[in-house]
Amino acid sequence: MEEFPIDRRSQVPSYRQLADQLRARIDSGQYAPDDPLPSITTLVQATGLAVGTVRQALRVLVDEGSAYSVSGRGTFVR
Repeated sequence: MEEFPIDRRSQVPSYRQLADQLRARIDSGQYAPDDPLPSITTLVQATGLAVGTVRQALRVLVDEGSAYSVSGRGTFVR
């Protein structure tokens, strides 16, 4: 399982830390266009964050155009 370390003492919100890590992996090519991002369940297990926090991180990526969501299928790299 991939690691997504979250610093809970940071002034940067947890959802933003996760979004930044996912974006960095997209930018580096670790996740290619149309690749699925890890599922919400996987990210919850990897980070210990709440489901809503993980959803918020993925929404940031969708809102900024780095990813897109397909209902019932997941979130994918744009």
